[in-house]
Amino acid sequence: MSAQERLSAVVGHLNPLKTSGKATVLEKHADDIVLTLAIRTPLTKARKGGLKDTPLSDLLISILTALREKSNIDPALIEDVCLGNVLASDQAYIARSAVLAAGFPATAAASVTNRFCSSGLLAIQNIANQIISGSIDVGIAVGAESMSTCPDKGPPSMGDRIEKHALAGQNTQPMGQTSENVAGQFSINRNAMDAFAAGSFQKAEKAQKAGWFEDEIVPVKTVIKDPTTGESKEIVVAKDDGIRYGTTAESLGKIRAAFPQWSPSQTTGGNASQITDGAAAVLLMKRSTAIKLGQPIVGKFVGATVVGLEPRVMGIGPSLAIPKILGKFNLSQTDVDVIEINEAFASMGVYCVQKLGLDPAKVNPRGGAIAFGHPLGCTGTRQVVTALSELRRTDKRIAVTSMCVGTGMGMAGIFVSEH
Repeated sequence: MSAQERLSAVVGHLNPLKTSGKATVLEKHADDIVLTLAIRTPLTKARKGGLKDTPLSDLLISILTALREKSNIDPALIEDVCLGNVLASDQAYIARSAVLAAGFPATAAASVTNRFCSSGLLAIQNIANQIISGSIDVGIAVGAESMSTCPDKGPPSMGDRIEKHALAGQNTQPMGQTSENVAGQFSINRNAMDAFAAGSFQKAEKAQKAGWFEDEIVPVKTVIKDPTTGESKEIVVAKDDGIRYGTTAESLGKIRAAFPQWSPSQTTGGNASQITDGAAAVLLMKRSTAIKLGQPIVGKFVGATVVGLEPRVMGIGPSLAIPKILGKFNLSQTDVDVIEINEAFASMGVYCVQKLGLDPAKVNPRGGAIAFGHPLGCTGTRQVVTALSELRRTDKRIAVTSMCVGTGMGMAGIFVSEH
């Protein structure tokens, strides 16, 4: 039995079909970790969209200022801010400086966490764990990425001992290759990938036209430069700009393979996540604290978990992380109303839905990263903001968020809406 098969067996045992824990998860207790505000910026195309000239520092100042103003919380109550970010080389300086520039006092600390695509969810877990342990009472989790100003340079050279190691050496494989590995190993065909991607675009188009994103998004006032003249002008970015209206599986089928060097060469610019700029943030505290401060409770953090797997097929991470987190809280899939799976590639999206037997109507009901982008450090937080908004809209309660993680991991979290 391979290591992957052993892990699958373990997480399988963690999701027994026994008495549901739904009632327990929905209970309200004074020491629950709750979210009193969950917001995001628009997501815009890297190097082309409205935030292309907005550095990470300005993204953070914008989202943190919006959180401070919309929550109406006393800034002096914020004890720590954790930033999920992947690409910036000077993250720690930026995080702390942005917290201060956004109007929080010197007493507000800051840190940075990086677990690739799950960084935003890890930031939430980090702040929640601090509150649970009594280290702090109130904190902010932020996920942010400027893929325009901090482009992804890929894995570094890691030396012979790593590169020649059977497992560790897989981490030098580009993400596009891992998508092809999933498609090839698990017989995911191009038609299925394009149909999945088209569904993402179509759901996002419907959601945007219906205004479903409006309560998620806070507009960003920024400066954009004309690429031809170099002239700068102030603009307000108020909506996602990566959603391509009228997308169909047939139109996606005409796009050529992005990675012809790797078999089966089915991943394209149309069925993979877009590189994107954006930020999201949530305000966390105990329920008792929120009641004392008069903060409106929009959701509850139930828990999060992580799994490891072979890096070459990192995309299947949610298929392992989701059963694990459900098992930890004795929930079944039927207990869950919304499932946000980050659409790094359609290959992994198709695989995870099929492997877990998920109800497609519950998966990314507003579309996902294929349609409106995947700002790496932002996504884990953005998914929570989107899931809570969708639960409010549909008068539902429980969401699972999950993503595959570069270098071979998966992460998942459970959140409850209290609209």
